[in-house]
Amino acid sequence: MTRQEATHTQRIPLNKDRVLRTAVALADATGIDALSMRRLAQELDVVPMALYKHVANKEELLDGMADAVVGEIDPPASGPDWQRVVRGRILSARRVLLRHPWAARVIESRTAPTPAVLAYLDSMAGSFRDGGLSADLTHHVMHAMGSRLLGFSQELFDTSDPSGPPDPALAAHYPHIAELAATAAHDEGSTVGGGCDDQFEFEFALDLLLDGFEGLRRQGWTSARAKASHRP
Repeated sequence: MTRQEATHTQRIPLNKDRVLRTAVALADATGIDALSMRRLAQELDVVPMALYKHVANKEELLDGMADAVVGEIDPPASGPDWQRVVRGRILSARRVLLRHPWAARVIESRTAPTPAVLAYLDSMAGSFRDGGLSADLTHHVMHAMGSRLLGFSQELFDTSDPSGPPDPALAAHYPHIAELAATAAHDEGSTVGGGCDDQFEFEFALDLLLDGFEGLRRQGWTSARAKASHRP
């Protein structure tokens, strides 16, 4: 970088958008665990205290980073096929998370939904409602989808760091689990957050859920009738 370029860079005003964009790029490059206010300040060539004019603390920084990432998700497509619209939006969210591998963990760690996440979820609920799902069914659909609405599946256990072949003793005690583990073949390059959540697994579950929701819509499903049918 020339001295003139460096001077121009120094003159770029520091604002919240620049702080968040730089933090996202830094997390992409070094990982979320390496991100600190001090490291971010170094990247921006400012003193750490300058950051606190724009974000109150590390948690507010992470909130803003989550919102910045969610803001990259494509808007919903138009058309009468609600399943296509919802599926396309969710797969767009997944592509965003594949660009920012740290983001799913940050989104999960928030104690309350951030504004961009709330706006996204509101829009997704609107897509279900526009597709003819009742408010009652949409409520249950949103719960059933969970984190899949944002493009990732939550794993029961952390399987991102396998320690080698299954222990024969464990396989003897849990033969069905061992059998499933032996047949699993995951595309690590399409995995969000490690584990089994690769693209094929994700789309398999997504399509299964969306087809099931459409079946319930056609049946005129209501939670009241479903609860009544389960009463002794």
